[in-house]
Amino acid sequence: MESALTSKGQITIPKELRDKLHLAPGDKVKFFLHPNGTLIVLPKRPASSLRGILQYSGPPVSLEEMEAGIAKGATARYRRFLRQK
Repeated sequence: MESALTSKGQITIPKELRDKLHLAPGDKVKFFLHPNGTLIVLPKRPASSLRGILQYSGPPVSLEEMEAGIAKGATARYRRFLRQK
């Protein structure tokens, strides 16, 4: 797919890509330029769009319990990383 740069420095994202990224008029995108010159374009989504992405059927947990679980997982992952060296 190609798109031409206008004299105002604008490009049109081809419809096929807009559809795949679920972009609509007014949506924002982020641009990331890698050192090798590759350009990455990602849709900018509000954090609220993540609601419901993870399934959890247990009882509600406190923020402290969540932080403890994250710390435990990070520690276990770091220990596995050290064993691989």
